[in-house]
Amino acid sequence: MNKNIQERSIQLTYILGGSLIYAFGFNTFIVPMNLFSGGPLGIAQLLSYLFINILHLEFLRTVNIASIIYFILNIPLLYAGYRVLGKRFTVKTLTMVALQSAMMLFLPIPKTPIIDDYLTACIVGGIVCGTGSGLVLRGHACSGGLEIVGLICSKIYKNMSVGKITILINAAIYAVCLALFDLEIVIYSLIFATTASLTTDKIHIQNINVSVLIISKKKGIASEIMRQLKRGVTCWDGEGAYTHEKEHVLYIIASKYEVNRIKQIVREIDPQAFVSITEGSMVIGNYEKRL
Repeated sequence: MNKNIQERSIQLTYILGGSLIYAFGFNTFIVPMNLFSGGPLGIAQLLSYLFINILHLEFLRTVNIASIIYFILNIPLLYAGYRVLGKRFTVKTLTMVALQSAMMLFLPIPKTPIIDDYLTACIVGGIVCGTGSGLVLRGHACSGGLEIVGLICSKIYKNMSVGKITILINAAIYAVCLALFDLEIVIYSLIFATTASLTTDKIHIQNINVSVLIISKKKGIASEIMRQLKRGVTCWDGEGAYTHEKEHVLYIIASKYEVNRIKQIVREIDPQAFVSITEGSMVIGNYEKRL
């Protein structure tokens, strides 16, 4: 029970911290430069521009209306996520979307840009926002928008990641924006979105596959890994070339996020076991990519 509470507390810390970091990065570096995000947040920015600058609804200038529109646009995506990703994930993400929308609504936006250079601002903003999104994903939630679409696609198509899906869809969105805004704004906005997506993939370590080779003289490691992680384990008998002692050789493919638990299982059963971990393994076949 204590372990479960500790795990949930860590997840909540990731979610709250990631939400605050994303909202801070977006309001501080992106909005003052009049750059645009992708996905529902970008659409919300465009609608906000339409309401204020074209329809001249001046009273909306007093609030960050884009954050409210962003929350509304996420509702149908959350419904789709509920059907594919499950109830628990959707509830946490709904909470996350509401929290992030509120933070973007209430966190102050500088009246003048903190960083005057567009390229520097979009790269710094992308790194900060991508870090926030990655931390939220580590908490087994997401900040909504295209991340929900990306998670659904990565669940169905094993070789796709959240960041890759986000880049592809954002490219289509910015192609539409190109007809409406200055080319320079669109290019820098695309650089921001790409930087944020790549940073998300680096932080969201569930996207990183690892292969684990375990050599042990004791039984029970394979069954415990299958019980706790629900991962398949390939086993075969080995023999030490020098001692000629019989050994159990285990091979597992998992996410980097699961490596610490595998190492803990091995230490508990056989502290003398030999463990080799290789990061960045390419996997083709029946492999479940965890979120």
